[in-house]
Amino acid sequence: MNIFPACVIVKGMADAAPVAQNAATRQRNLREANLALVLGHIARAGSITRAELATATGLTRVTVSGLVDELMAGGLVAEAAPVPRTGAGRPATGLTLATTGPAGLGLEINVDYLAAGVLDLSGATRVLRVHHRDQRGRRPARVVADLARLADDARAAADDEGLSVAGICVGVPGLVNGNGLVRVAPNLGWHDVDVATALRAAIGQPLRPVAVTVENEANLAALAELHAHPEPAPSFVYISGEIGVGAGLVLEGRLLRGPRGYGGELGHVTINPDGPPCRCGARGCLEAYANQEALLRAAGLPPSTEDPAEVLRTRAEAGDRAVLTALADAGRALGVAAADVVNLVDVDTIVLGGVFAPLTPWLSDPVAREVAARTVTSSWAPVTVRAAALGATATVVGAAGSVVRAILDAPATWLALADTGRAAGRESVG
Repeated sequence: MNIFPACVIVKGMADAAPVAQNAATRQRNLREANLALVLGHIARAGSITRAELATATGLTRVTVSGLVDELMAGGLVAEAAPVPRTGAGRPATGLTLATTGPAGLGLEINVDYLAAGVLDLSGATRVLRVHHRDQRGRRPARVVADLARLADDARAAADDEGLSVAGICVGVPGLVNGNGLVRVAPNLGWHDVDVATALRAAIGQPLRPVAVTVENEANLAALAELHAHPEPAPSFVYISGEIGVGAGLVLEGRLLRGPRGYGGELGHVTINPDGPPCRCGARGCLEAYANQEALLRAAGLPPSTEDPAEVLRTRAEAGDRAVLTALADAGRALGVAAADVVNLVDVDTIVLGGVFAPLTPWLSDPVAREVAARTVTSSWAPVTVRAAALGATATVVGAAGSVVRAILDAPATWLALADTGRAAGRESVG
């Protein structure tokens, strides 16, 4: 009996299996890349036809049509009203990002308020909730429980608008490691708090398999600013002023977190080694000179003012000498710290956010003067100082936007999750 032909056949089958597997993997990766390519063009265009997509992407019309059908079935893309044509022929139907379906939920824990916001795929804010309360001295579990109730309220409002939360991102004013653990939040008095796990346990409605991530609040605000100004590869330092002072550093269009995730603590740059004590344990930090409470104190105003930025802005417009002096001093302190950033990493723009944004008309000149006086490159590479595009909502918008961008960057992942959810629903009904 001749067994060699059988051996040859078995060997051929063994060789063919990895080849077929590799081909299937390549095909899947190509599909995922093409889905992201098509969705990215739709997002940037606002409205685009299938024929225009084929031209822009270099894909065939048949391929584009199949990919668009898949994106529409997953709730990521919708058809727009046909664009009127001047020539002969039927007007083409446009494609836009869906205004119902998956959305991002952003949450913020700050020292004197909690916030929740929902963004749809286009980046439009569809739901916004803010709860004012001083969080200092409260147990983290109680703060997270209040945040969970706010999140439930925002998710219910999103459901009413046909939106489904695809992920949650939480902004916290502290050092957050790569796993979402809040190592320290000095102004809250927190140490080693696992916010993501606590939120999952506290939230009311059952969470589908959606990610809950945690990030430094200034980093999220910087991301919101980055996507509000989509010029090519911007580089800037976003300085966020609230009860604390933080910073988000963007270099050539990328957020710089640092290898351990602890970058951006501009509020704890030393302005005066012999200055007043800071909550972090050091002395003379920027935060001790330029945070919201320091501004009010220097202006002779009570710390309990409900909207400090508005009160300071109104009094500055009226020429209140104490307020103007307080703002000038804070601007100088901000400029000293910002100059160090410019010298170190060569950003060309300083963005003032949080409470600083509406006060930029009075802060920008002293900031710019200090930066010019303290940077080596000032004579040939001047730095721009401007207000942030977003005000108090920047962190929430940045948090929710990070969820939305994850969907736009990898739509195949969302489509797979949606298929899993639909399959689980059918099983539960059966």
